[in-house]
Amino acid sequence: MKAKYLHPAVATVLLILSSVAMAQDDQMNWSSLTEQQQQVLGPYAEDWESLPGERRTRLAEGARRWSEMDADNRAAARERFQDWQSLTDDQRAAIRDRYNQFQRLTPREKARIRSNFRHFRDLPADRRRQLRDRFRDMTPDQRQKVRDRLRQHRVRPRPTDRPH
Repeated sequence: MKAKYLHPAVATVLLILSSVAMAQDDQMNWSSLTEQQQQVLGPYAEDWESLPGERRTRLAEGARRWSEMDADNRAAARERFQDWQSLTDDQRAAIRDRYNQFQRLTPREKARIRSNFRHFRDLPADRRRQLRDRFRDMTPDQRQKVRDRLRQHRVRPRPTDRPH
């Protein structure tokens, strides 16, 4: 295919794909939600049609997951949400940055971090506190040495840690 036809063809394909995606989002109208989703999303009922399609899709998916949770999981989710709301904007931004950094890691690096976290979490509470205090009292150079040593710690990913 000649180059002069390539750009219009690519643009046409992109337009088609974006219009299909927009049409799918537009199909997420209030009446297409299940009764449970409508119940969870009740506060959005009046403004639902004016919300961007992507947001409606995310909200509907969240409401579906919420409907499938048992009481303990719902209580834990409420607590995490309250914790999140109590953070400052800077703290939330820092958490989002760390999350995005983690998402860019290789599956092997993610598995190593998860393994280290599980190991730390399984320690007795007083030992975890001691390690946190010791890390807090370190100089930046000492902290970096600890991070480097943890990075060298070879962990074989478990089958459950691998992406599907």
